Amino acid sequence: MRKFFINVWRVLTFPFRLVFAAIAFPFQVSLRFVKFLNSEPDERPIADVFVDIATQKEVRDQLWEQIDALRMHLLRSVIVLALFVFAAFWVAQPLMSFLAEPVGGLENLQAIQVTEEIGVFMRVAMTAGIAGAFPYIALEFWLFAAPGLKPREKKLALVGIPLATILFLLGMAFTFFVLLPAALPFLGSFTNISQFWSAREYFGFVTGLMLWIGLFFEFPLVIYVFTSIGLVQPKFLAEQWRLAVVIIAVLAAAITPTVDPVNMGLVMAPMILLYFISIGLSYLAYAGRGEKSVEAQDSVDGAETGQGIGRSA
Repeated sequence: MRKFFINVWRVLTFPFRLVFAAIAFPFQVSLRFVKFLNSEPDERPIADVFVDIATQKEVRDQLWEQIDALRMHLLRSVIVLALFVFAAFWVAQPLMSFLAEPVGGLENLQAIQVTEEIGVFMRVAMTAGIAGAFPYIALEFWLFAAPGLKPREKKLALVGIPLATILFLLGMAFTFFVLLPAALPFLGSFTNISQFWSAREYFGFVTGLMLWIGLFFEFPLVIYVFTSIGLVQPKFLAEQWRLAVVIIAVLAAAITPTVDPVNMGLVMAPMILLYFISIGLSYLAYAGRGEKSVEAQDSVDGAETGQGIGRSA
């Protein structure tokens, strides 16, 4: 009989419990997220980690779990990217018309191969899908790396996700509105040869350059985060600027589809500027990291002094 009344009570109170669970769910998720942000990772020397991997089966099992977790993060990123690319099919045609404005519109481009039009359509949709899915992909990488980061590093990296998205889009906009208007007239008037550009070559040039420059615009933010967690020092970046310029020149030569120095210089200029901006941000991050270290040391010294006074008493 008692069990019967308990079941009746559960049935009668189910709507109220459901409403309470729905109301409490956001607060519970928020509390777990705050706890996750402020949790400290287990710090172990990297040499000990490799030794444990070679000698302990439990550590190897944990490594495989991490690899499986990375696989799931990558799988979710690919699924979301595919969804964004599929959604971009509805805007790919207007985007193609917009990207073709520097050459006078789509009517000034030619499709030489049978499958060229659909290939160009897919390439533009892929570019739009990457731009749209970029914040989620960055979030997935943060979720994978966050358990091994300290609270301050987690928060910095989390705040960096919207900033990274803005920088990526700024890089793409810079390429289209600044770089292409300067590069295309030079490429189209270098000789007296008539220009009949194919759609595949043109859109491959434009979308490839936009994606690469967009990624290079992430460099200042990456350097700031790496300096904040102690992986990079600004002094090293400042001292090695000549080597950095050489590396940038090599990358610009690889990215630029032409061999002329004008377009290579147009690609190099923003990259060199971004490098020196990264040095300034690195100094700012290093100063903030030094202040944090001093505060932490002062708190430790204060605690030790208090313990010493207590023992003396």
